Amino acid sequence: MKLKLTTLAVAAVLSAGTTVVAHAGTPDSFPAPYSDRTTWYAAGKAAIDKTAAQKPITGKAKNVILFIGDGMGISTVTAARILAGQQPNIIDAANTKPASSGEENALSFELFPHLALSKTYSANQQTPDSAPTMTAMVTGVKTLDGVLSVDQGVTRGDCATDLKTHKLRTILEIAEAAGKSTGLVSTARITHATPAANYAHTPERNWEADSNQPAGCAVPDIARQLVEFKSGDGIDVVLGGGREYFRPNTEADPENAGKFGRRADGRDLTAEWTTKFGANSSFIWNQSQFDAINPNKTTHLLGLFERSHMQYEADRLNDTAGEPSLAAMTEKAIKILKKNDKGFYLHVEAGRVDHAHHAGNAYRALTDAIALSDAVKKAVNTLKAMGELDNTLIIVSADHSHTFTIAGYPQRGNNILGKVIEPGKTSYSLASDNAPYTTLSYANGLGYHTGVAGDDVFATPVQVGRFEDMTAVDTTDANFHQEALVPMAGSETHAGEDVAIYAQGPGAHLFQGVLEQNTIFHVMYRRMTR
Repeated sequence: MKLKLTTLAVAAVLSAGTTVVAHAGTPDSFPAPYSDRTTWYAAGKAAIDKTAAQKPITGKAKNVILFIGDGMGISTVTAARILAGQQPNIIDAANTKPASSGEENALSFELFPHLALSKTYSANQQTPDSAPTMTAMVTGVKTLDGVLSVDQGVTRGDCATDLKTHKLRTILEIAEAAGKSTGLVSTARITHATPAANYAHTPERNWEADSNQPAGCAVPDIARQLVEFKSGDGIDVVLGGGREYFRPNTEADPENAGKFGRRADGRDLTAEWTTKFGANSSFIWNQSQFDAINPNKTTHLLGLFERSHMQYEADRLNDTAGEPSLAAMTEKAIKILKKNDKGFYLHVEAGRVDHAHHAGNAYRALTDAIALSDAVKKAVNTLKAMGELDNTLIIVSADHSHTFTIAGYPQRGNNILGKVIEPGKTSYSLASDNAPYTTLSYANGLGYHTGVAGDDVFATPVQVGRFEDMTAVDTTDANFHQEALVPMAGSETHAGEDVAIYAQGPGAHLFQGVLEQNTIFHVMYRRMTR
């Protein structure tokens, strides 16, 4: 798949015969309200007038939704905003249909009225992984890398860990104990670190099935902890990937002939789910089953749409059995959970933003970030139609960032996935080696290569550095992998800078300034209980 050209694009031809796509760079080519001194001034004034008129919602939050873009740092949000705005016929977050150069676009959550920065370091690392960062957000306590919802007094990977001593109570467990409904939605495995921190307590994030653990380990594996979850009446909705971690290694996968589950204990946890919750519960694994679920008649739903992670949004429609979008899963979850008069807690993760960044594939990272924006918009519209929007605290953030950069001096409207063309120019800007370079790159990682689709994005041999003059290379192709500065044998790493918190609803005004990441829990807890 290749990125379609923006409707404002014009072509210029290099002396070598290569076609360059970019905006003309003249003021009259830009869309209102960002086209001249009057419209810039008026737009700025209107934005501040709107902010000045806002009043915080100070009441109790009946519902809480925590959206996490895994690895969605601020540079990712910026680039995703531009990419979304450069699509033909884009409908932006304000429901207008502009002729867009991209930069003036907004993702749905960027229109939320309250904003803060989140400091993502963990108890033992400057640059963290997803386990301690999500633990901080759902328990209010920072902890060690690699552990889930236990305190920093544990030793990672220690099967003798006393969970009663070290476990941290999560916001999902608190919601269940208060009689609320709860749900988890992710495009990653539902046993992966970010969703798992809501319900699992373990000194090792990789213990997703019993076969991943040392023999005789006393700590239950993560998939087992999900099904055996005891707080309240159990988690009501679970939608994501990771089917193989719930099924025995003697049973073939329903979607992939010749593939089997990972469980060595012989247990089929998907069957145990429906047995536990009875006639109004369901286990589903494909699009048609998902479409058939009636939210009004379903009390407990387990949907596992892939053996491992779900497809990237760019590849989702090619899935063998079909799988729902993040927006569709979010909507279905809300419609099931909203039946509880006491309210609900829902966590939604765009988990594969992180995976595409690790592979150095900006296109898939950004399209999955846009899918998160679509899910947030779907949630807002669904809640509004139900009359529940003002009762719901919605938070959008990230667990950590990536080494993803936006650089050079490209003219406004330059294809965000393309090569740099400076204002007033019709040819590519050249680096000191006399070759063009892309706006997007990584500080470390696998480096430039042509790549392949889907989960094989890591498979192509490493080519770090400027091995090829990319004048004739289509860098907007979905399978293009951006250049990296520092070579990494496995994958690109996380980054340590702050990430943003966007919020609206009861208590959202408490997000101000630069905050420790664990304060997110305390805002949710305060608004849920007071």
